[in-house]
Amino acid sequence: MPDPTTVGGDVPPPWCDRCGEPARSGPHPACAAARALEPPRFCARCRRRMKVQILPAGWSAVCVEHGEFRG
Repeated sequence: MPDPTTVGGDVPPPWCDRCGEPARSGPHPACAAARALEPPRFCARCRRRMKVQILPAGWSAVCVEHGEFRG
């Protein structure tokens, strides 16, 4: 299963996984706070909107390019 927090090795992803804006544009404190309770909505690697499903034991998010992420 791909790791949504890195692009490859220790390289941080270029996009915010909650709002879809560039991650390097500055801090995203509201997104970080929301991610503590919500699943990601955008793929942090390619910025595509993901199909998200909330499950009793967590969540599942699918990017058509990068596959499934779980939490």
